[in-house]
Amino acid sequence: MTAHSLSAVETDPEITHAEMANAIRFLAIDAIEKAKSGHPGLPMGMADVATVLFSRFLKFDAADPSWPDRDRFVLSAGHGSMLLYALLHLTGYEGVTLDQLRAFRQWGSKTPGHPEYGHTPGVETTTGPLGQGIATAVGMALAERLMNARFGDDLVDHLPYGAARDGCPMQGLSHEAT
Repeated sequence: MTAHSLSAVETDPEITHAEMANAIRFLAIDAIEKAKSGHPGLPMGMADVATVLFSRFLKFDAADPSWPDRDRFVLSAGHGSMLLYALLHLTGYEGVTLDQLRAFRQWGSKTPGHPEYGHTPGVETTTGPLGQGIATAVGMALAERLMNARFGDDLVDHLPYGAARDGCPMQGLSHEAT
């Protein structure tokens, strides 16, 4: 098993950080415009941060989305889902194709309006209501620490990462989890 799949930023020296971040932005703009629905703010604003996270820190294997020792990325602000879908596409997750990005928010696509676990490869949890992703990420972090304490770093060394927007911590669910 590979430690993680390298993103295009790491494997192709011709692709710069700026090009990857701009690809995320333009994929999001195009998909949201075509769907006539969606929220462009998160993908536009987080493209640089997400590029750094996915290309330099996040440990994952796009060819094996259920690899047990992968890091998890939770997009609590699910309304900005095109950020995640663009990242999954650009880092090589099978099934998150350009055609699926074009079908953003369309019935039956792998790119619904909010990320859905089990529906789109690479989506770690369903994040519909604001704050739900924060609570899920806290639970994942707790589970990680408990498993690590029991089995050690050699077996369990993955981490959850998350992104939330201003509305997420305004919900009671986020306070109850933290």
